[in-house]
Amino acid sequence: MIRKLDLDPRLHLCFQASGADQAVGMSLVVFSLLLFSYYTVWVIVLPFVDSDHPLHRCFLPREYSVILPGVAAVIFVLFVGAFTTFIMWKDHKPKKVA
Repeated sequence: MIRKLDLDPRLHLCFQASGADQAVGMSLVVFSLLLFSYYTVWVIVLPFVDSDHPLHRCFLPREYSVILPGVAAVIFVLFVGAFTTFIMWKDHKPKKVA
């Protein structure tokens, strides 16, 4: 079965990412994977390693494993709230007085 996108080559160009977009996307994926790997080792593996092992020097104290994601979550919620408020304020239309 032929899809409509296959018939019109102009429509296919709308879904192509440029080289810069692909580079930004790939760098975000790599950053996310590195951050996830670091946090996973920090929270799951490190408690089972002896406290005098040199691996502990590569990581922050354990208290920060709860504090940093909490602060990031608060900042994210504030950003989403500010964005929502901005969009609602921008799209607000005053009522017409008859």
